[in-house]
Amino acid sequence: MQVNFSDLDDFDRKILTVIAGDGRISVTDLAARIGLSKSPTQARLKRLEQSEIIKGYRAMLDPIQLGRELVAFVEVRLSDTRESALAAFNKAVRDIPEIEQAHLIAGNFDYLLKVRTSDMSGYRRVLADKISSLPYIAHTSTNVAMQAIKEESTGMF
Repeated sequence: MQVNFSDLDDFDRKILTVIAGDGRISVTDLAARIGLSKSPTQARLKRLEQSEIIKGYRAMLDPIQLGRELVAFVEVRLSDTRESALAAFNKAVRDIPEIEQAHLIAGNFDYLLKVRTSDMSGYRRVLADKISSLPYIAHTSTNVAMQAIKEESTGMF
């Protein structure tokens, strides 16, 4: 079932906003929050899930409490940007658990990677052993975050 953003009404947007903040909310409580009865709320929720606007539900873990305090943003320039090179790079990046996010960028470099490790020596190992051995790497530049100001999705629609 294909649903476009333009097909969403105010109730759908309210559902998305509420569950973005509380994915474990019951359908009954969700219905009360958006001003609909339970059955139509459940039907809308199911439609949003089937259309993959809602891609899933998961627990948000605190990386600091899990010993992954250091966040580094790595600018990557590739030696080759043909589609086959990008595909090989993309595939290899997905296999490195320390890379939380990877974005193809239009700008002075090709990719921006968000890397999370325990500390600077952990980051240096990831850079040396994993990132530097990714296919088609020509150059990297690292920026280390001093403090996270905002990291969560706002659920704004």
